[in-house]
Amino acid sequence: MFLASDNTSGACPEVMAAVQRANDGYARGYGADEIMARVTRHLRDLFEAPEAVVHLVATGTAANSLALATLSQPWQGIFCHRHAHIAEDECGAPEFFSNGAKLVLVEGAHGKMTPDALEATIASTGVGGVHGVQRGPVSITNVTEAGTVYQTDEIAALTARARYHGLPCHLDGARFANALVATGASAAEMTWKAGIDAVSFGGTKNGCLAVEAVVIFDPAKDWEFQLRRKRGGHLVSKNRFLAAQMEGYLEDGAWLRHAAHANAMAARLATGLAGKAGVEQRHPVQANMMFPEWPEGTHERLEAAGAVYYRFPAATGREAARLVTSWSTGPEDIDRFLAAF
Repeated sequence: MFLASDNTSGACPEVMAAVQRANDGYARGYGADEIMARVTRHLRDLFEAPEAVVHLVATGTAANSLALATLSQPWQGIFCHRHAHIAEDECGAPEFFSNGAKLVLVEGAHGKMTPDALEATIASTGVGGVHGVQRGPVSITNVTEAGTVYQTDEIAALTARARYHGLPCHLDGARFANALVATGASAAEMTWKAGIDAVSFGGTKNGCLAVEAVVIFDPAKDWEFQLRRKRGGHLVSKNRFLAAQMEGYLEDGAWLRHAAHANAMAARLATGLAGKAGVEQRHPVQANMMFPEWPEGTHERLEAAGAVYYRFPAATGREAARLVTSWSTGPEDIDRFLAAF
């Protein structure tokens, strides 16, 4: 009943086997290894983008921050949802790696920006001439921090507003696989076909040890990203072990199978909770994360039974939690949790 986060699970068997294979013999460092070459080809095929830039880093914070730094200037604002991960959970890293670009926060229910809200925020930014922060890239999170999912037409509507103002767009895809499974879209449809310029393609939350891919669809940005990654301390010398994780993750569709399982376990949990008295969900449950509220005293009962999750603030007499399922969450875990409830 470990539902604190999907990054608390172990690595999936496919990834562990790939890392073990990569440990044999020698390989060139810093991304010149043969496994990296295969991963680049695989991701280019997956995204239907034969010239895309593909590089690996070990953390989602590095992937987001380096990608946004490559798309922005220090005097610009980066538009994102008020509760985006880059705004609330990365300790100012996007600002740090971009040498000062300011996060400009956009409102929206259930973790999602709307085109009108984004337009209004863009329109009110950069109007003070040299005295004010200028307009910069838009960053969209899918799956959102509220556990909701942008459909491809919703992404396209946001990027259309950005394009009107000449702004590039980034997709934070820490849970990219969960979003794809939830929408039925392809990787290309969710990204460049919908107007996205760069994507942080997550692996760590869905069965990898520690690897994220940055995919940039404009090859002219390649050298700048490489320099920023090196200067920022995120060029891994034994890159083959990052590449091996990503290869094992992608081979035979393991990444989509694991995401589908995590989403299915969340649906099972949400359905079970819906039948419990006094339970309400703060947001629609659309992927593998949910935010239920329930009667006071429930935390104590669940935790006494061994459940692990994050508590959230709630009104007097109520309690709230964040529950996240993963590739390794079993139906027996869900059923035990519901029985303990």
